[in-house]
Amino acid sequence: MKKNWIISISLSLLIFSAGAAGYVQIKSDAAENIFSEPSILRESKKEEMQLDLKEIIRETQKKTVMVELADGTVGSGFLFNMEGDILTNAHVVAGTDEVKVRTTDAKGYDGKVIGISTETDVALVRVEGLKGQEPVRIAEEFDAELGQEILALGSPLGFQNTVTTGIISGTNRDFDLPPYTYKGVHQISAPIAPGNSGGPLIDRKTGQVVGMNSARMEDGEIGFSIPIKDILPIAKTWAQNPMKSLPAYTGLDDSGEMSENKKSETADYLVSYYIESLDFHDYVTAYSLLGSELQTKLTYEAFKEQFNRFSSMSIETITTEKSGEGIIVHADITVQPKKGGKPSEQMLKASYTVAYENEQAKIIDQEIKEDKR
Repeated sequence: MKKNWIISISLSLLIFSAGAAGYVQIKSDAAENIFSEPSILRESKKEEMQLDLKEIIRETQKKTVMVELADGTVGSGFLFNMEGDILTNAHVVAGTDEVKVRTTDAKGYDGKVIGISTETDVALVRVEGLKGQEPVRIAEEFDAELGQEILALGSPLGFQNTVTTGIISGTNRDFDLPPYTYKGVHQISAPIAPGNSGGPLIDRKTGQVVGMNSARMEDGEIGFSIPIKDILPIAKTWAQNPMKSLPAYTGLDDSGEMSENKKSETADYLVSYYIESLDFHDYVTAYSLLGSELQTKLTYEAFKEQFNRFSSMSIETITTEKSGEGIIVHADITVQPKKGGKPSEQMLKASYTVAYENEQAKIIDQEIKEDKR
């Protein structure tokens, strides 16, 4: 009898303890649910933090311009403030005080160089026609880290509104490219080509400008961008107090060997852009890079069918050599056949002849064969 009574009390205590613990847990969970954000709001905030890529590109393109000189050379720039001031590279506008600026909607405006450095590759162009227009969003306190995703906008080879993607592959790089000195610049994997110079470098996560695209290595897909925080002080000074007279240009002579270097660099970039377009299955853009005679021999439908069998394409090595009036670009390309084709990746050896048609670089001939080694 006594034993049963003790067991009964013990069970009662156990049940009471379990109930109390359950009450405390439920109360705790309820309080947490009441005072914490609903999951739908957390997901919404997460989506807001990671801005839509297309929206970032669309908004930035509206404020990115093509800068044209009287001699036909082009560069890029971006709207810096509400006064209609365009930031660009000094080497883009060196030797002139007036330029033409073309916006993404193909409208043209007159621009006047109101500031230019002879040491830092930075210049400022005032465009009265753009006064009052909303400028780009600038990240004044951006600290670059390896691996951060970026976008490079500009007008490479005269192709306005071009976007290339990549990452920050190096920080605080220092080098000289006379007459300019580059200190603490961002190294990026996004290709930089003639015409890209002066365009904005965008943080993929925030959509803000973090640098200005300025230079690239001639032997590889490595670009360099001047940090925007290093540009702002001098740009703000010029905006408030425009230079009354511009310094004499002391750059290198653009003739002779320099011209051949530019041709090789242009050919290198054109083929890289061509393969990148094929990799993204953007056959319309890739086909537009072919010369008129080559397009006559190869219809768009046949061209598309030739490359549509690959799911991906990437360049392993690329070299250039001069050939008469043109440049031959040799490339080793890795391709991945689509399902139903060969199961493993293949290596292609390709040669492209690049020449100028109506002052535009075009691929006028191509030879592609499988490397069976």
